[in-house]
Amino acid sequence: MFTVKQLSKLAGITPRTLHHYDAIGLLKPSRLGVNGYRYYDENALIRLQQILFYRELDLRLEDIKVIVSRRDFDVMGALQSHKDALQIQVFRLNRLIQTVDKTLEYLKGEKLMSEKDLFFGFSEEEQEKYALEAEQLYDVETVRASNRKWKAYSTAEKERIMAQGKAVYIDLIAVIPLGPGHPEVQALIERWHGNMGNFWSPTDEQLLALANSYDADPRFKANFNKMDPRLSKFMRDAVKIYVKNRQ
Repeated sequence: MFTVKQLSKLAGITPRTLHHYDAIGLLKPSRLGVNGYRYYDENALIRLQQILFYRELDLRLEDIKVIVSRRDFDVMGALQSHKDALQIQVFRLNRLIQTVDKTLEYLKGEKLMSEKDLFFGFSEEEQEKYALEAEQLYDVETVRASNRKWKAYSTAEKERIMAQGKAVYIDLIAVIPLGPGHPEVQALIERWHGNMGNFWSPTDEQLLALANSYDADPRFKANFNKMDPRLSKFMRDAVKIYVKNRQ
């Protein structure tokens, strides 16, 4: 058993953080001593590890609570998802390190550097890369119009749209046990479809292609695995039913 002080030191967090997790029901102590001290066992340590992993992935505490509190929460599957997500982060960070190294060499006069090299590895370039790939799957002008529409939004609007989309996925995770065809699930898919309208207006065929890519494309799948390893396949199956019901 670990006390608050011992566990906070072990995990590299503050005792206040553990007290807060207890207060919101995210991580309860395994038992309380007669002196009122909180004690944490091995299961609590594993749960705290999961919480900290999800925090590294920028999930909100309330979202993490929904995920780790599920009766069917799969620790092994979650750990594999964390590993996949971390490997993607490592790949991107290595690219950014390359950019730093090139810039240092350039500033020292050791190497010429193009403007493109200055921003190698940053998100905008990644978005352009994905856009070019999307143009091979969808109508070119549709993809470019979607990119123009997105770039025209303010930062606050982008954050609002992304938060709404993320909320749909969190709600979908909670209803996975109901099955993809359940009315509550289908209502959430309709919300997801509505959120897509902030980017573009996909046809039913394009909706199916997008949902299939969620489960087939390793990059999409890795992003969904950050939230729940079951989500990408569940989305694919739920969207298939949604499109069928629309026809």
